This record gives sequence, structure tokens and C-alpha cells, in this order.
Amino acid sequence: MKIAVLPGDGIGPEIVEQAVLILNALGESFEMETAPVGGAGYAAHGHPLPEATLKLAQEADAILFGAVGDWKYDTLERALRPEQAILGLRKNLNLFANLRPAILYPELAGASTLKPEVVSGLDILIIRELTGDVYFGQPRGVRVCPDGPFKGQREGFDTMRYAEGEIRRIAHVAFQAAQKRDKRLTSVDKANVLETFQFWKDIVTDVHREYPDVALDHMYVDNAAMQLVRAPKKFDVMVTGNLFGDILSDCAAMLTGSIGMLPSASLDANNKGLYEPSHGSAPDIAGKGVANPLATILSAAMMLRYSLNKAQQADRIEAAVKAVLAQGLRTPDIYEAGTRKVGTKEMGAAVLQALL
Repeated sequence: MKIAVLPGDGIGPEIVEQAVLILNALGESFEMETAPVGGAGYAAHGHPLPEATLKLAQEADAILFGAVGDWKYDTLERALRPEQAILGLRKNLNLFANLRPAILYPELAGASTLKPEVVSGLDILIIRELTGDVYFGQPRGVRVCPDGPFKGQREGFDTMRYAEGEIRRIAHVAFQAAQKRDKRLTSVDKANVLETFQFWKDIVTDVHREYPDVALDHMYVDNAAMQLVRAPKKFDVMVTGNLFGDILSDCAAMLTGSIGMLPSASLDANNKGLYEPSHGSAPDIAGKGVANPLATILSAAMMLRYSLNKAQQADRIEAAVKAVLAQGLRTPDIYEAGTRKVGTKEMGAAVLQALL
């Protein structure tokens, strides 16, 4: 089994290093190959997604990804900015289904932004469509406004689009995930304003006929954002489009105590996937040894479960993370009084010790 390791920028190399140490300790015969991506890819080869890196990702059985982005590349034209690497990987590998579990470990109830009685026991799975919507819709750009009260002025524009097949396939992923959990699915849209999401709602409702054992409800995105803060445990599985999923999953991440705790999987139709923490590259703390590696380690566990058919090894990693949290070890993002503050490497070493 071949794993493409793409550390990326900022804290990416630090957190990926810890996940690789964990994977190497499992006793499996993984072949891991590292390649530059994002700002590192641009620095090495003049492009955020070098041809050799894309080829490696295409040939691998799974991809372990760190993070991309660095302020020093903000002046580049958009096509060469680090963030284009992850968009390119999603598109070229057809990674259309993004799974983001938001689980609050009991030991971190005090680190959540919500009261423990509101958030304790939280276990949500957000499924985000990943290759459509306004992020990829064409046409887009900057032009002279052709009509309206600001005709003749410059305007920026993007296009929100979803084809029926795109919606159907992500709906099937969501319904099947709900069948394995509490058989409840919330589809998030903005059907009262956007034609795209009235269409989304209609298609999801049609697919629901194939899953009569799953209870489906529809919710506008603004209400969903409010309910995530007001009563997050009312949700089990949520499915939504690319833009709304990007926002809501980060909102849900903070309910767990820190976005540094949120892993993710981006899958194709055959469960080949790219696995990454949901947080960004955090260049402001890069190299300081304080980043939380747990989301990346948990992403590696998801990789074992979904793409590499190693569910028992995934269970081992997740149990080791729980054990370390129970010991009271905390990186700065989840630190609270009465616990012990540790750095990136110390947290990784503790998970490795608990694993062994």
C-alpha cells in the first residue's frame, strides 16, 4: 500500500511528521513517498501542484496531506497561490465527498466554546460536496458590470452550479453514512433564495425515496449555523454544498474545543482518499513546535479505515489519542487550568507511547 505524503506549508511538515511516526509504528508494510505541495511546491518547481506531485497522488492508494498557504505568496496570481494545490488535487482525483466528524472528547468539554451541558456527547458527521458549487463554477473573474445601478464599474463574479449527478452521488454518500449511525440526515441549503439550492433540495428529496429507513429534514444554512451553536446535539449527519460545508464544518470544529482536533477525509467513488486536518497552515506559529498534531493523527486513522481497510489499526490510533487526553496532556489550543501543556513533538510521542 502506497501513501503519498504531502506536508505542505506552515505547520504542515510538523504535524505530518507526527502522523508518519504513528503510521510507521503500526508494523504495516506501507510505502510512503513525500513530495512538495502548496507554497513548497511553488518554491521547488514554480507551481503549487507540480506534475510529479500530482502523479504521485494519482498512483498512491491514499494521500496524507498537511496544509497549504503562506502569506509571502499572497501577491502571486491566483493560479499560482498555494491554496490552488488542494483544489487541484480534489478536482484531478475526483474527491467529491468530504467527511468531517466533529466529536467532543469528554476530557475537552471545558475547552469548548459552549457550556458542557449543551455540547457534552457531541458526535456529528458533516458531509460536504467538494468538487462543485461556487468554488469551481464557471464563468468567474473580474469584468465591467454590464447592467444594473453600477453599470460600467468593475465587478467580481463567481458562478454557483450543481449538476444533478453531482447532487445525487453526495446524497447517496450521506444517506449511507446515516444508515450506519442514528439514521438521521439534515440536508442544508438556501432554497428560499438560491435556484441552485432549490434544485439541491429537490434532488436530495428524490434520493431519499431509496432510503426509507433514514429520517430526512431540510434546513436553511443560516438556521443551521444558529442551531449548531444553540443545540448542536440535535444533528447527527449533515450534508451540504461546498461553500456552506466549508463554513459549517469550521463552526462545528470549535464546538469540539479546537479546530486542531478535527480530522477529515476527501473520497472518490472508490474510497480512495486524501486525508488532512481541517485547520490551515497557521504560518504565525510555524516552527514554534506548538501546533496540535491530533487532527492529523486522527486523519491518518480515517485513512486506515476508509482507504486502506485497516479498521483495527484505526481503532488503535483513536484509542491512543483518547488515552493521551485522559492523561491530561494538552497543546496550547486545548489547554486549560489543571492540565499539562505540551508541544507538537511531545504530544506525538505521547500518542506513540500509548499506541505501543
